[in-house]
Amino acid sequence: MSDTSFTFPRFAPNDGVIEAATAALGARLIEARTCVGEIALHVERASLVETMRILRDELAYQQLMEIAGVDYPDRAERFEVVYCLLSVTKNHRIRVHVGTDEVQPVPSVTGLWPVAGWLEREVFDMYGVLFEGNADLRRILTDYGFRGHPQRKDFPLTGYVELRYSETHKRVVYEPVKLAQDFRSFEFMSPWEGADYILPGDEKVSPTEPGAPSPAPAKKDAEPVEAKAPPPTPKTTDTPAETGAGAAANAAAAKPRAAARPKAATSKDTGGKK
Repeated sequence: MSDTSFTFPRFAPNDGVIEAATAALGARLIEARTCVGEIALHVERASLVETMRILRDELAYQQLMEIAGVDYPDRAERFEVVYCLLSVTKNHRIRVHVGTDEVQPVPSVTGLWPVAGWLEREVFDMYGVLFEGNADLRRILTDYGFRGHPQRKDFPLTGYVELRYSETHKRVVYEPVKLAQDFRSFEFMSPWEGADYILPGDEKVSPTEPGAPSPAPAKKDAEPVEAKAPPPTPKTTDTPAETGAGAAANAAAAKPRAAARPKAATSKDTGGKK
């Protein structure tokens, strides 16, 4: 077995790619630069279809691998549509960038690559970018009647509605989002109120006003009292003859008690023997 080591993936170098693209595209090219190891071409929106045709037919970038969207809210044209192309003959990748906004449509490239129909629908669903010439431009990932475009930077993290299955209506129903705390405020890193810890970055938050005083601790229960027997009642007589109930009672108490008569002997069964 050969000791030759291979490093994957193997792509052709970028040498001469920018020069060849600049010569082929001419005024259609706004900017060409190397970014993250790949060539990025920024082109005019109006000439996108012709630009992509030149890249496919003259520069041999035969395959459209992906169409992605990026949102830059601070720009006049806040959206960038990025086309990822692959040359199977040169073993090289290139990216094409075009800018747009919520209103201006981007020309569809479905006439060059039919697979672009699915990819353009995804960008439309996630960002709201319009594609002129796409015959089936409708949502592809979100649900029917979904409001908004979830990959936009101004789309709330919690969304607007939530869905669940209702046993009452026997169908899926939509309801406004109900959360214990709103996630749409990112003033500090810890999103939960009342946390007794500080995460890195929370130092920038101004201290809050002191809250209400803590309630007073509950009083402890009194020590249990051990029950004690009442004091003995003092005797009122010194002898049994002094009952305190009168002379007749005293005379009866003074008489000696009769001796107890012995118990009668009980017969035993001898079994007929004497």
